Amino acid sequence: MNGKTITDNKRAYRNYEIAATYEAGIVLVGTEVKSIREGGVNLKDAYARIIEGELFLIGCHIAPYTHGNRQNHETERPRKLLMKKREIQRLIGKINERGFTLIPLKMYFNPQGRVKVSLGLGKGKTHSDKRAAIRERDMERDVARDFRR
Repeated sequence: MNGKTITDNKRAYRNYEIAATYEAGIVLVGTEVKSIREGGVNLKDAYARIIEGELFLIGCHIAPYTHGNRQNHETERPRKLLMKKREIQRLIGKINERGFTLIPLKMYFNPQGRVKVSLGLGKGKTHSDKRAAIRERDMERDVARDFRR
């Protein structure tokens, strides 16, 4: 995963405890790729779902391409994610057994120029978990500040 980052989903790390990450390819049409290159993508409310043994990215907003014609793409259509069948079966087991959710963490271009999505297997944080994480981060920042002095 040493390519050019297109977008990050910062909200995912705040709302979910990420247990594992996976990489998936994504099926796109031409105007979507051009729009992504312009930076017109938003992962804020997106999630991944397994439907009939296939993985789909739902709720990802890719803006219409500015120079596109009447055959421009739909902005929030479900997009198929590409992973090996064995990995998808493993994900199905973890999602059903332990109550995890698949959240897109970042979208990036790999060195060959293909668009990839980094998925996180996460469990939702409660309000008190979020507070504890903020408190812990503040304490670490204070310790680092004192250490520098």
